[in-house]
Amino acid sequence: MSLAIVLSRAALGIHAPLVTVEAHLSNGLPSFMMVGLPETAVKESKDRVRSAIINSGFRFHSRRITVNLGPAELPKEGGRYDLPIALGILAASDQIPSDELHQYEFAGELALSGKLCPTPGILPFALQTRRDKRKLIIPKANADEALLSGDIEVYPADSLSDICAHLCGGNVLERYQKPMNMIEEENNNNIYLENYIDLSDIRGQLHARRALEVAAAGGHSLMMIGPPGTGKTMFASRIPTILPELTYEEALEVAAVLSISQKGFHATDWKKRPFRNPHHTASTVALVGGGRPPKPGEISLAHHGVLFLDELPEFSRHVLEALREPLESGTITISRAARQAEFPARFQFIVAMNPCPCGYLTDSGKRCKCSEEQISRYRRRLSGPLLDRIDMHIEVPNLPKGLLTQTESFPAENSAIVRARVNQAREKQLDRQKTINAYLAGKTLEKYTNLSKSHREFLENAIQKLNLSARAYHRILRVSRTIADLDKSENIEITHLSEALSYRRLEKEA
Repeated sequence: MSLAIVLSRAALGIHAPLVTVEAHLSNGLPSFMMVGLPETAVKESKDRVRSAIINSGFRFHSRRITVNLGPAELPKEGGRYDLPIALGILAASDQIPSDELHQYEFAGELALSGKLCPTPGILPFALQTRRDKRKLIIPKANADEALLSGDIEVYPADSLSDICAHLCGGNVLERYQKPMNMIEEENNNNIYLENYIDLSDIRGQLHARRALEVAAAGGHSLMMIGPPGTGKTMFASRIPTILPELTYEEALEVAAVLSISQKGFHATDWKKRPFRNPHHTASTVALVGGGRPPKPGEISLAHHGVLFLDELPEFSRHVLEALREPLESGTITISRAARQAEFPARFQFIVAMNPCPCGYLTDSGKRCKCSEEQISRYRRRLSGPLLDRIDMHIEVPNLPKGLLTQTESFPAENSAIVRARVNQAREKQLDRQKTINAYLAGKTLEKYTNLSKSHREFLENAIQKLNLSARAYHRILRVSRTIADLDKSENIEITHLSEALSYRRLEKEA
């Protein structure tokens, strides 16, 4: 046989389209040609494959070798194609049988010795392999990640020679079977109180605590404004401790994004809510994604979790404006001349800022040294459309004198108590409308808010008085629906509307 076909997959965002690796041996001057839009790392695989085949005890024929990676218009990157290319050459030269190759999909980078090295992006690969009902042969280091995809036959291997022995009928490779509950038990210990942080650590700030609970219950975005040292960052870091546990489908999406990122997926990340806190010097590419090949940015790494931007006005305005579209759509599309990649970006947006450059404009204990022009210029760094997309705006003032140094115990609720209420509210939302309140829109929003005539007039008058936009109107409805859910009320009442409006007043003042 002079032609062999081996199946693998490319990496295209969080998708893994099928790649057919065709290896053909023919007469002619000895050469090794690779076609099918391979990028640099794939072109370099020729030398790795040649050495791996020889060092694994096989013969590398001095013939004209052509390897085609199809479809030709799909860019191919990384070392994942080393293994399927080597197997294709061995099958085409009749050194291993090709009868059962169609049952498997292969991925793995080869060392010169023939050992298999781990490859990134295995989870999206395994998910698609499972859907197509094939078996998967990959490096051992990727086995746990692949098994998260569900009911799939995974055969981890150490080397090229082990895989060849398996295909020759030696049954060297055993199906990897590790119960999901073992993975969860290994990584589910104290997920919510990691690093021993808890909402009960915060003293006072009852208004901010309430706003945090409302934001968590409905998945709403939140802006905190206050002097330095009032606990804004402390509040943000504790939001994951009151959020519900990820569902299996959500955890799978989070793991898929991590799998294709620079960080990579580790078993210890399973079912953990992401919390991303990029520095204000982050570039647009770092925040929304990009590069060559396109990689997910902070907004995608925060998918189903929290994106916290501290010192918001210090971020480049160009960077912040790039957040406007994903805040509405929940996805980000990275377009380049040669390709396009789409990443999920359904995150909870939490931001913090000082009221002025020096930070003490609203601090009764310290005098602000900023001029009106400096304050105005500082706040103009944030555009109106971006602020309009943030559901809730609250002030976090300094604590009253003596509260911080009191030694007696505080009756502050811990994260577990608040999380129970948040869970109950979210379950109510999912039962009623199949999604959380932050994602309600259009006719669905109108259906599940269903204000009476008097309540609608009250809200319209308030909107007009505060000079808020139509977008703010809909966001107030969503927050009101969440407050009603926390109160276990089927209908939205005036008190719920009033509280939701109180979370927009700072927008007018800004």
